[in-house]
Amino acid sequence: MEQNPPRLIVAGTGSGVGKTTVTLGLLAAMKRRGIAVQAYKAGPDYIDPGFHSAVTGRSSRNLDSWMLGKDGMREVFLRGASKAEVCVVEGVMGLFDGEAPDRNDGSTAEIAAELNTPVVLVTDASGAARSAAAVVRGFQVFDPAVEIGGVILNRVGSEGHAQMLKTAIEQECDIPVLGALPWDESRLLPERHLGLIPAWEQGQRNRWLKQVTDRVESNIDLDRLLSLARQKTPVSMPEACRYPRPRRDEQGPVIAVAKDEAFHFYYEENLELLRYYGAHLHMFSPLQGEDLPEAIDGLYLGGGFPEEFAERLSRQTRLMDFLRDRIQSGLPTYAEGGGFMFLCDSLTDRHGERYAMVGVIPAQVEMSSRLAAMGYREVCAKRDSLLLAKGETARGHEFHYSRLSTPPEWEPLYSSRGSFGSGGEGYGHDRLLASYTHLHFLSQPSMARRWVEICRAYKRERTGFSP
Repeated sequence: MEQNPPRLIVAGTGSGVGKTTVTLGLLAAMKRRGIAVQAYKAGPDYIDPGFHSAVTGRSSRNLDSWMLGKDGMREVFLRGASKAEVCVVEGVMGLFDGEAPDRNDGSTAEIAAELNTPVVLVTDASGAARSAAAVVRGFQVFDPAVEIGGVILNRVGSEGHAQMLKTAIEQECDIPVLGALPWDESRLLPERHLGLIPAWEQGQRNRWLKQVTDRVESNIDLDRLLSLARQKTPVSMPEACRYPRPRRDEQGPVIAVAKDEAFHFYYEENLELLRYYGAHLHMFSPLQGEDLPEAIDGLYLGGGFPEEFAERLSRQTRLMDFLRDRIQSGLPTYAEGGGFMFLCDSLTDRHGERYAMVGVIPAQVEMSSRLAAMGYREVCAKRDSLLLAKGETARGHEFHYSRLSTPPEWEPLYSSRGSFGSGGEGYGHDRLLASYTHLHFLSQPSMARRWVEICRAYKRERTGFSP
């Protein structure tokens, strides 16, 4: 692994200052120049990495020291940087916002310090004058381990306004203002509330992205920014790598993975670890009702937006019959978030319309206008399951607007602990495991190994072949 790839972090003075818009514009501008750019997102977010990947053509990765520890976070970064000419990390919330008010744990600042990476600070300049320099100066001196390498001013009112801010910041902070983007309401990203992103059609997205990229190229000094990315201090290698040696197994089990507009929330490392342990992944679209071959040995249903496509999913009766029969016959199946919802008896959307789903989990799901759960989770298995042996732990996160309409009658599979308390979560029966919690396999790599071996055993049962 290359230890010193060119890299920078796009961070903000707070949420809503335009980090994602600036990041996407920078990624697209670099791609337009023919630069191979690898994107990352701080924290467990799935939506921003989806945008990154669409722009760069490379899978964006999440950098999360809470789920993976500092070692695991560095390993994800260094592996992702392979064959990239520059790496761009989009921060989360404000630069120093993390898990606690008295330290940088889980923050963008922690990632910057661990990766020896300069920060490009995005600030909302609307309504500010010389005071903007005081804000930047505060971020500059708050933690000596974090280097503010430059500033991008967003939502400036005019060229004169931009020049006033540039003069104040460069004089008082002695760091460069790399550019200033004028206020333009039409360049705002669509509201990223769950449910609205799928409606942002590709043509509309491409038009928006071209306009933002043109603005970035015209108003940001890309050459100076790329120069800032070239660092002298390498990233420390992880003390112990979590990836196994890749297993070459032409006869390995086949795991079907749902991948379409309704189901697309996956950590890239989860898929990679399954492959490293010898599984072959078969991508399919439940939304299109794509037929699955009989010769599948596992099923992975990730998160996404099934509530936005509930009516279309309910019409895929042949696929749902196939899945129900195979799961009830022992197909090793893992479902999380939206995948969990899809396997329940029914799903009631935001308009109160109820639709039949696969029906292997005895529960009804209904959407709410209020956030039902959000935050990091550490789970501990209360009994043996597809991924974890009794007593083993893993980390992940939960974020959803849906809830079970009646209290479940089953015994929860996990004890789950988060910032706001603990409780029970997850459904487990035979070789089926489903929960709202999105687990990161790299937080407990034995999960991927265990699942692949169970799929391998299922294949031997299915084929009657024992090597």
